[in-house]
Amino acid sequence: MTNKEILAAAMRQSAIDINCAPEDFQKGAPVVVPAKIGAKARACYEEPIACNLVSYGNNIVASVKKEYREIVEEYITKFLWYHCFETPNLHWLNERMQTLGQKVCFMAEYFLPDVDRLAARECGYELRLLGPRDFESLYLPQWSNALCEKRKALDVLGIGAYDGETLVGFAGCSADCETMWQIGVDVLPEYRRQGIASVLTGNLAIEILKREKVPFYCCAWSNIPSARNAVKSGFVPSWVELTVKPAEFVDGMNR
Repeated sequence: MTNKEILAAAMRQSAIDINCAPEDFQKGAPVVVPAKIGAKARACYEEPIACNLVSYGNNIVASVKKEYREIVEEYITKFLWYHCFETPNLHWLNERMQTLGQKVCFMAEYFLPDVDRLAARECGYELRLLGPRDFESLYLPQWSNALCEKRKALDVLGIGAYDGETLVGFAGCSADCETMWQIGVDVLPEYRRQGIASVLTGNLAIEILKREKVPFYCCAWSNIPSARNAVKSGFVPSWVELTVKPAEFVDGMNR
């Protein structure tokens, strides 16, 4: 798979996720579409959602419920697309959406592999390819980024780093949709800063590509260690998303 094919696959999936056309992400002006979660959307998309803003670096595509369209449309035309994902401009959107019982909720940066930089590497520890049968005893707090206990059925593949028989680092991926698998990685505190995370992440990305799926990686842009790991592993920043949800949902997450 080439970098161009990988990016095109991601855009196709984002189009499914938010009810737009893949080419909408490459237009030179904002695009607004009616909010609808596609039947084959990534597993992270769950109603209720007032709107999603997605950008691949050219413009913003906004998937919006009709009662919020006027506010969101004004927002994404009032400010430059990249300022729509940062303060102080986000206050403009949040204040207006809050009067309708909605608040800015999730914000994240997504990374795709650069196949010219991906390379199988070693980290000084034994590496083992793991599958769902191996995961049963690993749904523990220390591996909560690599595996998701609430969505066990989606956890499909992993690579572990072992010091003897002790698992010290683990990258796992979830089949978030038919074509794209998301990577998460954890390393025990006493084994960090040895390059284990980037080796596991990069090697797992290669294994995913062998299976003709697109690996992707996600983190908050304030999570510098995670973003550095993505880049060191052979990934590049590819798109960003922002989600507005009901105020009670956001407030519940903050309790």
